Amino acid sequence: MLIIRTFIKTVLHTLWYGTSSKVQTFFESFDEFLQIRPLSDARKKSFLCMVRTLQRYELYIQKPISFDNFTPEMIRGLSVFLKNEHEFYQGHPELYRLKPTRYPPKPRGQNTINDILTKLRTFFLWAVDNDKTTNNPFKKCTIGECVYGTPFYISIDERNRLYNTDLTNCPELEIQRDIFVFQCLIGCRISDLYKLSKHNVINGAVEYIAQKTKGRRPVTLRVPLNTAAKEILQKYINYNGVFLLPFATDRKYNKAIKDAFAMAGLTRMVTTLDPLTRECLLRPLNEVATSQLARRCFVGNLYKKVKDPILVGTLSGHKEGSRAFARYREIDEATKNELVKMLE
Repeated sequence: MLIIRTFIKTVLHTLWYGTSSKVQTFFESFDEFLQIRPLSDARKKSFLCMVRTLQRYELYIQKPISFDNFTPEMIRGLSVFLKNEHEFYQGHPELYRLKPTRYPPKPRGQNTINDILTKLRTFFLWAVDNDKTTNNPFKKCTIGECVYGTPFYISIDERNRLYNTDLTNCPELEIQRDIFVFQCLIGCRISDLYKLSKHNVINGAVEYIAQKTKGRRPVTLRVPLNTAAKEILQKYINYNGVFLLPFATDRKYNKAIKDAFAMAGLTRMVTTLDPLTRECLLRPLNEVATSQLARRCFVGNLYKKVKDPILVGTLSGHKEGSRAFARYREIDEATKNELVKMLE
C-alpha cells in the first residue's frame, strides 16, 4: 500500500510540477518556513495540520497549489472546503488514503476557519518578505473577525467542592481530578502543564517558560504554590515518571474532567457560544468543562480579587493589553455594584 501511495504521489508531482524544475514549490517553501520560523511545539503542530489540509484541498480541486495561482478566489474556495470537508470526506475516501488524517474531519466553526486562514496569511507574508513570491492574495481578501462568548469559570468554592469530592473508588479519575485542581492553582496552559517536571518546582513555586513565548521574547513565569497545590504534589511524591504528575492524554484528561464535575454535582447551567452556529446555548457545566476551564478559574478568580490585569498577567503569562486576557475577565454583579456605589 505504501509503494502504491508513493507511486501516485510521484506521478502527481511529475505531472503537476515536472521533474527538472529548480524552483521551490509552494509546499517546499512551507517546509522551509516551518524549519526556520521560531514556533512553539503546539503551534508548529497546528501549522503542520494546516499543511495537510491544504494538500487535501489540492487533491480536491485537482490542480497544483502554487504561489502564482493562489488568488483571492482560491482563498474563498478554500474557505468553503474547510466548512464542508466533513461532508466531502464521506464521498471521497480515496483522497484520505493519499493524504491520511488521524481523525476524520469534523464540522469547523467560523473561528476555526479564520484561524487557519490567518496562519496561511502569516506564511504568505513570510514568503513575500523572503522573496519566494511577490503574490499576496490576502491583500484583496479579508479574514473575518473571530467571535467569542462571555467566558465562564468556576468559583473558588466550586473548585474546592471538586477537590473535596471523594473519588477513592475511581482512582484513575481521582488522579486526573487532582491534576485539574493543580492546574487551577497555577493557571498554566495545557501545553505548559504537560511539560512540567519536578525540576520546575523551585523554592515553593513552579517556574516555567511559557511555550507560547519561546519563539519570541521568552518569559519565565514563577507561580508560588499555595497549601492545596503543595498537598497535591505531596500526594504524588512517589510518582517516578518523567513529568511532574501522572498526566493522561488530552482526550482522556478532558473526559475525566467532565466525569469528575458530574460526580461532584457541578452541573449548573452556563451560557456558551455554539462554534458552528454562533448562537448562545445553555449547557450543564459538567458537559463543557475542559482543561481550559482551569486556566480561566485561575485568571478569573484572581482578577476578581485584585482587578489588575497587569499583576494577574505576571502569573498567567498574558502580556499587557492582551485581547485574550480580556476574554477571561468577567464583569460580574459584585463588580457592577461596586461601580454603581461610586456614584453615591
